[in-house]
Amino acid sequence: MKRAAFQDWDYWGKPVPGFGPMDASLLIVGLAPAAHGGNRTGRMFTGDPSGDFLYRALYEVGLASQPHAWARDDGMELRGVRMASPVRCAPPENKPTPEERDRCSPFLREELGLLKNLRSVVVLGGFGWKAFLPLLGPERPKFGHGVEVEIGGLRVFGCYHVSPHNTYTGKLTQEMLQDVLRRAISTP
Repeated sequence: MKRAAFQDWDYWGKPVPGFGPMDASLLIVGLAPAAHGGNRTGRMFTGDPSGDFLYRALYEVGLASQPHAWARDDGMELRGVRMASPVRCAPPENKPTPEERDRCSPFLREELGLLKNLRSVVVLGGFGWKAFLPLLGPERPKFGHGVEVEIGGLRVFGCYHVSPHNTYTGKLTQEMLQDVLRRAISTP
């Protein structure tokens, strides 16, 4: 169902692919496309409040060409960072299920295998953490904001998800997110 503000938009309405250069050294793993964000625009974290928060942080640390992303053709370029999600389609009620995560995991695994220069990963939220870590091996460290572990030759960082629930309440601030991103891009 379209929101009134987007009645004139032709929704993408298909699986949303990863976004960013394939030679990226940093991967950001999200959750799933938002019903009126990525599902509408066809690009990860584009056109919704979560994306606004994330792109602002990426811009501030030098990983994005501009602080806002509203459409696939808005000129946004990512520098050294790629985004992907464990679930590729907008889930019902914006809440992905473990079944959707498991069904989409081959796509995330394949994308991970294509990133030959990858050194670090920022995983947004516990759901993403549970979806991503099994792709690296049997270790299952506990999720937490700021957690940093080495698994499968990668530095993996936990970060609260950039959802409005976390950002509007102050559970996740710009400073907290930017700190995790700076730590991740400084990984040798």
